[in-house]
Amino acid sequence: MAELSTVARPYARAAFEYARDHQALDGWSEWLDTLGQAVAVRDVQKLLSSPRFSPERKVAMLVELTEVKLDDSAKAFLDMLGEKGRLMALPAIAERFAYLRAEHDQRIEVTVVSAYELDDTQQNKLAGALKKRLNREISITTQVDPKLIGGVILRAGDTVIDGSVRGRLNRLSEALTA
Repeated sequence: MAELSTVARPYARAAFEYARDHQALDGWSEWLDTLGQAVAVRDVQKLLSSPRFSPERKVAMLVELTEVKLDDSAKAFLDMLGEKGRLMALPAIAERFAYLRAEHDQRIEVTVVSAYELDDTQQNKLAGALKKRLNREISITTQVDPKLIGGVILRAGDTVIDGSVRGRLNRLSEALTA
């Protein structure tokens, strides 16, 4: 799938810059996300890869299927993707667009995996500390994994901080066997 992410980059950048310049980030984020999720479905992929349908018909079917509301610029963008045979890249375009938007908004999604459920106070304290350290608005998603024994694992973009007891035990084991 590296090819799709490479293909998606310039399209996502162009879409983001257009949406940003025209104060349409919310609308573009919404319809790109919806279409990206639809194209990720195997049956839709079969439909889009079928040579029986013209690019215009594929775009029309995709819009009809998802019932998204498109303005003229969004429709032109989709038509261009269809003409270039790039509709299959929509999930990667949507993902990259979301990344560019988060960078623009100085926002970051942080996933916190903990051994036990975190209460609101703990989440707020963690979000405050991360906001100070990363200098960004923080959006926290929590998950519970009892196998961690204790502590947490933080994932923010490409950064992973493993402060779990399981992680510490694994590092200790590696150090003792090295």
